Amino acid sequence: MTPDANDQRKQARSQRALRASQAAGTQRAKRSHTSWEGESAAIYCRISHANDDDQTGVERQEGICREVATRLGLTVAEDQVFVDNNRSAWQRKRKRPGWDALLAEARKGRIRHVLTYHPDRLMRQPRDLEELLQIADDHDITLHGQANRRDLADPDDRFFLRIEVAHSCRSSDDTSRRLIDSMVDRAKDGRPHTGRRRYGYDKTGMEIIPEEAAIVREVFTRYLDGDSPVRLAKDLYERGVKTAEGRNWNATRVRDLLDNRHVTGIRVFRGEEIGDGEWPAIIDRGMWLEVKDRRAYRAAASATKGESDRFYLLRGIVICTGCGKPMGGAATKYVCNHTHRLDVPRCNRAVKAAHVEKFVTKAALYLLENLDLAEAPTASSLSEEDQAAIEADRQELDELKEMWKNQELKTREYREMRKTVEARIAEVERKMIVRPTAEVLDGLVGPDARENWKALEEAKNYQRMNAVMRFLFAEVRIKEATKKGRQFDYGRIDIEQNPIWQ
Repeated sequence: MTPDANDQRKQARSQRALRASQAAGTQRAKRSHTSWEGESAAIYCRISHANDDDQTGVERQEGICREVATRLGLTVAEDQVFVDNNRSAWQRKRKRPGWDALLAEARKGRIRHVLTYHPDRLMRQPRDLEELLQIADDHDITLHGQANRRDLADPDDRFFLRIEVAHSCRSSDDTSRRLIDSMVDRAKDGRPHTGRRRYGYDKTGMEIIPEEAAIVREVFTRYLDGDSPVRLAKDLYERGVKTAEGRNWNATRVRDLLDNRHVTGIRVFRGEEIGDGEWPAIIDRGMWLEVKDRRAYRAAASATKGESDRFYLLRGIVICTGCGKPMGGAATKYVCNHTHRLDVPRCNRAVKAAHVEKFVTKAALYLLENLDLAEAPTASSLSEEDQAAIEADRQELDELKEMWKNQELKTREYREMRKTVEARIAEVERKMIVRPTAEVLDGLVGPDARENWKALEEAKNYQRMNAVMRFLFAEVRIKEATKKGRQFDYGRIDIEQNPIWQ
């Protein structure tokens, strides 16, 4: 081969090498830090937990990252600092606004460098790393930590990053497993779940705070008397009473308190009741069950167009005889709740609210005029037979719990058996419910009942009127219409009266 041919061959090889390098992209080439001067960079800071929104942790991280940027000659714009304070990077469903904003900026090609205190501040899930690597392939991004630098285009650096993130993920998994084991142990021992302080108890959830316990009892009692969560919250606010977190009460927080099973001594684990807790109850089980039943029906009046002021006086006690389900108020009618459901046969039964309420109100006024409150009991008690039955059932629950602890019963078996025993206890404990007779009917009984009822109507005290109806009547059953025409068929209404005294 001639010298000219050799030169041509070398030149062709050199050109092929140059073109291959260009085709591989700029990310294949290692860049020196001397070429970084003035390039754009972003800072990401995160801390998993902080007390009282204390930003010290993330501020320290930002300071360290700014020192690194100055040392490397990088430029960090004011809008290129992203923070996720008190945010977990391990929880898969947890939103991280700062992280999402950082990736958005990287996709736009606005940053060439990402500075963070440590890679595990940036990500603790492998999928987060892979998402960043995909973006880095398009925009040649370098990742800087406090003590190291990773070129996201370099295979070796990618390998080490994947190991670091996998290690962080494993560490988080181990922590999660230990926390779950601890929670299971607390549940087995009947101790409360840790977390936010519950109103009425100290931080441990085991000791009652007398002042708050008095408020809890007041809320439950007044709710049974007919007060709405809105009225209760307004009264607590005006009196300056605060929640366990020092916030003002509102209707939602009152409802949460009424739904809280901790105040009656019930231990809940992962949404399931697993038995009695080892802490003292503020509300007895009978009252709590009564509130639970009342909560199932006392929903806010539907605010639909054209009837925003319409209050359905009999809500919670109007029942459809076709399917046995409650009928809710809508469009000036009581309508079967199964009308629009697809998982059950359709039931189109409806009845005009005004006619039913007028009919039932007449029956209520007749009872109020003839009731004698002197016969009302002042307290309720259980017979010796009922007390013995409850004691035997509670002992059986303790035995089941011990068998579960010793792994003699599977969790599914334990829950099924416990549910059967607790149903028996609940049935007996209903006899302990002291109906708020005197409070509900105060001032409404006797020959002046009609005038007093009219005063409630004029004052629009609908909650009190609804509470009276619930006290007097167990159900107002609506049967299928048998008459056709414009005249209302009162034969459709069947009223079941409550036993006045229990």
